[in-house]
Amino acid sequence: MQLVVGRITRPHGVHGELTVEVRTDDPELRLAVGAVLATEPASAGPLTVGGTRWHSGRLLVTFTGIDDRNAADELRGTLLVVDSADLEEPTDADDFRDHQLIGLAVIAPGGEQVGTVTDVLHYGQDLLVVAGSGERAGAEILIPFVSAIVSDVDVAGGRLRVDPPPGLLDPEAAS
Repeated sequence: MQLVVGRITRPHGVHGELTVEVRTDDPELRLAVGAVLATEPASAGPLTVGGTRWHSGRLLVTFTGIDDRNAADELRGTLLVVDSADLEEPTDADDFRDHQLIGLAVIAPGGEQVGTVTDVLHYGQDLLVVAGSGERAGAEILIPFVSAIVSDVDVAGGRLRVDPPPGLLDPEAAS
């Protein structure tokens, strides 16, 4: 599975430097000098990182062979990807990568299927985005990814169990 670690947004300056929207938890590792990254579209790469620096909260990257603004501008919108098989496994049993969680069935305490994880958001607190099923079909449910609510994650079994507080799964019932 190809995982996006960054998206090239626009050139910066006239010497081929590019602004990259970071989409990885470890840009210093994934976008390190010398890293060779596949691209989407594939015709834009592979690209070799020549240098990186942070400027005003943005990551600026140079790639080998991209030496001017025109060449840099041709890469605008290109996704930088890595193969999930090439990533090291998390060392902590309670750490998961987003792609491991997406697609898992979400099960309530009584065994009822709540829905399926469709995304993981990282906004100060990790949130699971769940597409509701059954009586919740069509609903998008945000579940905080904390041990007090997500009691068990079984990646191999394709499910995770939640013990939600009242109103989390059914806001109308909380009143």
